[in-house]
Amino acid sequence: MIKKKFIIFAVLFVILIVSPIILNQFYKFLLEPVSKQESPQIFVVKPGQPVAQIAQNLAKAGLIKNAFAFRLLVSQMGISKNIQYGDFRLSANLSSREIAKELTHGAIDIWITLPEGMRIEEQAARLEEKLKLGSNEKYQFDKSAYIKLAQEGYMFPDTYLIAKDAASTDVAQRLRQTFDEKVGQLLAKGQANNLTKEEVIILASLVERESKSSQERPIIAGILLNRLNAGMALQVDATVQYAKGYDSNENTWWPQISTADYQTVKSRFNTYLYPGLPPAPIANPGLESLQAATEPAQTDYFYYLHDTDGKIHYATTAEEHNQNIQNYL
Repeated sequence: MIKKKFIIFAVLFVILIVSPIILNQFYKFLLEPVSKQESPQIFVVKPGQPVAQIAQNLAKAGLIKNAFAFRLLVSQMGISKNIQYGDFRLSANLSSREIAKELTHGAIDIWITLPEGMRIEEQAARLEEKLKLGSNEKYQFDKSAYIKLAQEGYMFPDTYLIAKDAASTDVAQRLRQTFDEKVGQLLAKGQANNLTKEEVIILASLVERESKSSQERPIIAGILLNRLNAGMALQVDATVQYAKGYDSNENTWWPQISTADYQTVKSRFNTYLYPGLPPAPIANPGLESLQAATEPAQTDYFYYLHDTDGKIHYATTAEEHNQNIQNYL
């Protein structure tokens, strides 16, 4: 009986005392460097990647011993939300703890997303926000310089990996180069609609600001072309917003406008006052809007509006459009 109790005690001792110690030592082992040799490599963390995926990629790259142990460490350190997106110079002679800390501040380049439809001032503010981090001692970007250098409509919206020490010239050239690479021969298609390459970009910028979905873009592009061909004023609200500029009360470059603004905003960009396309793009359109501007839908529509739920309603005549206004606004 005594022997049986001793065995039970021994088993419990191992389970309750020895096992946690062994597991803790094994956990510490898994967090130790993979190698004693310094072997730098560039490790990339993409936007939106969860910690689980980052851990798996680190293990696959031979930078950590165990992905699960790394995830547990990050959770214990409470730094999962502080991990940056970008590329990092890491080495297998770093411990998992050192790598985890490096991922929170050591990015060489930074992922920056510039959405479709931004004007260059908005792009400049986004770039400054993302690059001017407290840990970025290499910051060189100048927002005012970028606004002077950038050409509205040609700063292609995309997700970029930008160096921490990138200057305004570097960024503007990068975005313009991406525009040339991705748009390329597409602009030439605008000739079928009697549009120059510049006019295609201008039209695409209007479509970008006026549309709410991929399905709408070619139809809205077709409507605007119908109005152009008929000699009608485009009457695009987004052009009035662009002409008004930044609204400090609304804290936006795209403020709400009133019917009075249609007449009081004196600008060549105001398509209520001046016929034809505005003199330049009003924003930086994405590829879908550029495609819509070169291949617009052929319809009989001359009017469109979005209701309070964002649903679009088309009309062929002014009477139908006015009825839509009464029904949906």
